[in-house]
Amino acid sequence: MGSPVVLGIESSCDETGAGLVRDGRLLGQALASSMAEHTRFGGVVPEIAARAHVHALNPVVRGALDEAGLRAADIGAVAVTCGPGLSGALQVGLAGAKSLAYALGVPLYGVHHLAGHVAADTLAHGPLPDPCVVLIVSGGHTSLLLVRDLARDRIVHLGDTLDDAAGECFDKVARVFGLPYPGGPAIDRTARAGDPCAVPFPRPLTTGPPAMRFAFSFSGLKTAAARWAERHRAAGRPLPIADGAAALQEAVADVLTRKAVAACTEHGVRTLVVVGGVAANSRVRALAQQRCAAAGLTLRVPPPRLCTDNGAMIAAVGDLLVRSGAAPAPLDVSVDPSAPLEYAALHPVGRGAAAVCPRAVRRPPHPLTSAA
Repeated sequence: MGSPVVLGIESSCDETGAGLVRDGRLLGQALASSMAEHTRFGGVVPEIAARAHVHALNPVVRGALDEAGLRAADIGAVAVTCGPGLSGALQVGLAGAKSLAYALGVPLYGVHHLAGHVAADTLAHGPLPDPCVVLIVSGGHTSLLLVRDLARDRIVHLGDTLDDAAGECFDKVARVFGLPYPGGPAIDRTARAGDPCAVPFPRPLTTGPPAMRFAFSFSGLKTAAARWAERHRAAGRPLPIADGAAALQEAVADVLTRKAVAACTEHGVRTLVVVGGVAANSRVRALAQQRCAAAGLTLRVPPPRLCTDNGAMIAAVGDLLVRSGAAPAPLDVSVDPSAPLEYAALHPVGRGAAAVCPRAVRRPPHPLTSAA
């Protein structure tokens, strides 16, 4: 008999995701995004995101089950993002996951969102090599990690962003350039018509003290791009947006891949894994492939649909935790919106939370389980 089917629920930001994984294999997934509701504000509005999760959670779980050809009764464990992310959004996902786990009588596992991004690659390429260097690049995070056994071992940080993350830099500069939100895809599309050498944007922290060799900083690059746009507009010249986008994208990709390959070389690791929303960027993927090939490294990047936030990646972590024999989350598990990445499992406990004995409370029918 194989491992149980693990349902993963993701609700850390503006995507509501559900995925079903067993023995490292993705069985089905569904995703709902509230991005269109945030576009007119130029960024994610937490209250709108949380309300959208409330409406989308049950439909995406049903969608994942339908795609997999399974019933709710087939779920053997539930994994859910407990942090980091927007507090209200995380609370919606956790409440839904607790309800399902309780109604089905199955264990619940709290998952760190960033560990989910790392695990997403296993759904496309199989188990992670031990060790491997992982570059996480997203709207809120840019980190270089040394990963061994994702389910059991502590994750070692080789370097993190000191200010803006790479995705945040794309979003903010896109707004300055007059491009739509989200900025990352808009920059990528616009850059195709531009010259990446047209603007000599800086490469932050590529020189300096050894202690900063794997750290990232994109605030200065963001400011340089904004000042470049301001100079053109002040002089009454049309802004060459395609050139600016191409040059910005090249600078970000250069810094990310240069540091990632150097980290692999310094630590004697032969595999680089690039994950997170910015891993879907065409230039980051191409330059990473080029530099890894030159250095004799194996590059692993998930397909774009697994780079952005999704429930499958959370289910993948839950599947690893279940198969490793990890302890489930306590009944009073809470959320941690600013949780540091140390382990894949994340089981914060809120102050004053009361544990409830399942045997003392009648289980109310859940809309998903009652329909199964």
